[in-house]
Amino acid sequence: MYSPLQTRRGRLSTLFFLYVTEGIPLGFAATAIATEMRRRGLGPAAIGSFIAALYLPWAWKWAIGPVVDVVSSDRWGRRRTWILGAQLAMVATLLAAMTVDITSQIGLFTGLILLHNVFGATQDVAIDALACHVLPEQERGVANGLMFGGAYLGQTIGGAGVLLARDYLNQQVGPLRAWQASFVLVSLVILAVTVLVVWPLKEPAYPPRQAVVGSALAHIAKEISAFLRSTWRAFSGSRAAAVGVAYALLPAGAMALSMSLGSNLTVELGLSDGEIANLNLWGTVIAAVCCVIGGYISDRLGRRRMLAFYLLATLVPTLWLAWQLHSHGWLMPIALDAPNRPAVPAQLQTALWVASLAFAVPQGLMYGTRTALFMDVTSPAVAATQFTAYMALMNVTISYTAKWQGWAAERWGYPATMVVDCAVALIGLPLLLWMVKPASAGTADPT
Repeated sequence: MYSPLQTRRGRLSTLFFLYVTEGIPLGFAATAIATEMRRRGLGPAAIGSFIAALYLPWAWKWAIGPVVDVVSSDRWGRRRTWILGAQLAMVATLLAAMTVDITSQIGLFTGLILLHNVFGATQDVAIDALACHVLPEQERGVANGLMFGGAYLGQTIGGAGVLLARDYLNQQVGPLRAWQASFVLVSLVILAVTVLVVWPLKEPAYPPRQAVVGSALAHIAKEISAFLRSTWRAFSGSRAAAVGVAYALLPAGAMALSMSLGSNLTVELGLSDGEIANLNLWGTVIAAVCCVIGGYISDRLGRRRMLAFYLLATLVPTLWLAWQLHSHGWLMPIALDAPNRPAVPAQLQTALWVASLAFAVPQGLMYGTRTALFMDVTSPAVAATQFTAYMALMNVTISYTAKWQGWAAERWGYPATMVVDCAVALIGLPLLLWMVKPASAGTADPT
């Protein structure tokens, strides 16, 4: 029976659309919800803590890796089973959160969105394991570019798409119904991918399972134990794999303009929901295109060389915006309802647009390349756990970065926080020197 995974175009398009559903919950939380929180008076520290909490499931998704690899159905598909179930659960949690007030019931709302991201992280484990199984090495750069391009499209739907829909529906049906309708919109997009991509998916053959002897639970425990031993050997078997752990725990270039700090600035500098949506839309479109370009270039010119260049390039727009904020005297966060609140200079709004769109270029170039580098040093035998662990550690970095930047913005101000962000971004660059795939595992990346 024909499966889209049998052809290059089919593999790339399938993984692209699956990653769309990964980007939606993050874009929804980091842009649409964070924007609403700032408008309702929550400060950078509170919003930073909210974003940090939402990334925790993505940071701990390594724990589900062995279960995804061991517990699955050959009839329904070893990866497809998990993807299908996770997407349906994502829709259910969104619809449950739809009627919860984000101010008076912030704890319950955060819990539901957190659970939504738990299911999002679970499907990510299965999708990444599927990618490691079906992608030949020569497709990994462009595939990772397309996958993260799909994630950016999902972030656009969850962020800019929700803001534009809410901006329009506010005038038609009022703020409450407009906000609830945005949850329905996001749910429908996820369900469309579930029905059109996941349901008809047919996975290629996997190695046969060992026959179950005795208790099924004992057999699962034995497989997980053997799996974890193999995973340890994969991480400790080469210098590149071990260094990858440290590298994943360090920031991927400057991050302030892609975190909650950037969302705070868009509201604080007077952009409307429609303007924020347009900024988010153009930024994600640029980043998505650059994801594909960056992965394509890295396949030909070397991942490490290009990745170092991309990461350094993220510092330029960040430092430039910090200088603009300092020059206009906009140092500390200012509440929207503060008495005698100064008018926002038009030049500062323009600077925010220029810096945000310029930042999207190296950020997009970097993402596909960075994940392809981690995929290069991942052992296929334990892909769901090792590669997922790398991705999870990267989300630990996002979580603690959102936390400290929100804290720092309220104490040091925006420009100082952005300068520190750029200084921290340089720490991980030397580790690229050791991220070389061993010759015994394949051709090493010369640069």
